[in-house]
Amino acid sequence: MGTVEDKIRALRKKQIKIQKMGGDAAVEKQHKLEKLTARERIRLFFDKGTFREIDMFVKHRSTDFGMESKDIPSDGIITGHGYVRGRPVFAYFQDFTARGGSLGQMHAQKICKIMDLAIKAGVPVVGFNDSGGARIQEGIDALYGYGSIFFRNSRASGVVPQISAIMGPCAGGAVYSPAMTDWVFMVKRTSYMYITGPAVVEAVNGEKTTHEELGGAMTHNVKSGCAHFACENDEDTLEQIKTLLDFLPSNNLEDPPRVTPRDVPNRICHNLDRIIPDSNKQAYDMMDVIREIVDDGEFFEPHKYYATNILVGFARLNGRPIGIIANQPKNLAGCLDTNASDKASRFIRFCDSFNIPMVSLVDVPGYLPGIDQEWGGVIRHGAKLLWSYSEATVPKLTVITRKCYGGAYIAMSSSHLGADMVFAWPTAEIAVMGAQGAVAIIYKNEITSAENKAEKRQQKIEEYENLLYNPYIAASRGYIDAVIRPSETRARLIDALDIMSTKSESLPPKKHGNIPV
Repeated sequence: MGTVEDKIRALRKKQIKIQKMGGDAAVEKQHKLEKLTARERIRLFFDKGTFREIDMFVKHRSTDFGMESKDIPSDGIITGHGYVRGRPVFAYFQDFTARGGSLGQMHAQKICKIMDLAIKAGVPVVGFNDSGGARIQEGIDALYGYGSIFFRNSRASGVVPQISAIMGPCAGGAVYSPAMTDWVFMVKRTSYMYITGPAVVEAVNGEKTTHEELGGAMTHNVKSGCAHFACENDEDTLEQIKTLLDFLPSNNLEDPPRVTPRDVPNRICHNLDRIIPDSNKQAYDMMDVIREIVDDGEFFEPHKYYATNILVGFARLNGRPIGIIANQPKNLAGCLDTNASDKASRFIRFCDSFNIPMVSLVDVPGYLPGIDQEWGGVIRHGAKLLWSYSEATVPKLTVITRKCYGGAYIAMSSSHLGADMVFAWPTAEIAVMGAQGAVAIIYKNEITSAENKAEKRQQKIEEYENLLYNPYIAASRGYIDAVIRPSETRARLIDALDIMSTKSESLPPKKHGNIPV
């Protein structure tokens, strides 16, 4: 039987063998692809010495196609828990050096165990995907594994933050788990994600493409919106995930972590008094407004490359994390469209799920017109935004900087959708529609009968603008809580956030609503 010392020595020998993963040759190949190995990622991600591995000795059970003689260290995945910047995190790391990180029954079971523990403990879970896909030799058992993971993704949603990092290939059914998580990170040039690869696409449709063009990081960050971050390399990905976690609570029953602020809470933002152009036809950069208002000008932006007519991201006000939703006048004049509505709606629902107060910065001339938008379902997509703001019960603050017309005025966190406090700058223009369109309707007959139609039209436009292009009518109705000087915005938002930090609001009892997906 051997002595206790012999058994301890045998244990260490087994651990060392497993920790070599797929072997030196496979590790070298991973490095040649400019990718870190799973264990290298673990060392960089977790605080030094805090990672505790679970299920190191798990093995596959497959006996078909000669699999009974195949040894796959840790069945191609490393799972466990540790601390990231002092806070607990569960994680799993697919190991591409071990049989391509292919997913079989036991591989999936390890992921499911980690997810179950994360839900029980109320701790975020991060998945590092680097896999050739389903282990074909295991057949239906591999599909069972994927389904079990998807089920837990759904159950964990809104309970603990779920983050996916695509650190290599992620194809076929494997892509649906990241798609069901809250945040998806991809690595430029070394990661890709798609349902069917280039060879299948060409065989079926005759379309020639590449891994990068079909499902690379920038494809999913710019075109599909399936990914939220495009990172430069593995190290950059790990650091950005850590930064994201800094803004998030561990679960839905906690408040987001507050930090000791360095910035002055009542700092006057003098630049904001000069940021709005004299002409409402001229653009400005809403990012400049955000950086003036938030602590130390720091703004962490997901979906940076997608639907750029709207901005979403995390920042802090007096040390307290907030979510920001802002129209971007630089792109499509800040109009709402199908993609912008989806982008903002999902962000709003995430913030509400995890008790993150929201600040909306509004400069929106309306919904983007056009046949493509109507046929693309702008009504349905736009309704998501109305739904998400209405459903959210976290503190909701709104600042109207300039244009705010029609249905888009309602949709961008108006008081009518439950915003707790709405501020407007004196440059705000709140109306049913822009002057050009309104005058064409209201004064149609008068303009048509005038001798100088162009002069009459311009006269009526000026009358309309003088009457309605201001925030005071809305303020007189109580729809705007205060008209403020732009430079006071930071101080007013911090005061409002402080007073609303104890907000308590509940929705009518129901299983769930039927959001217009």
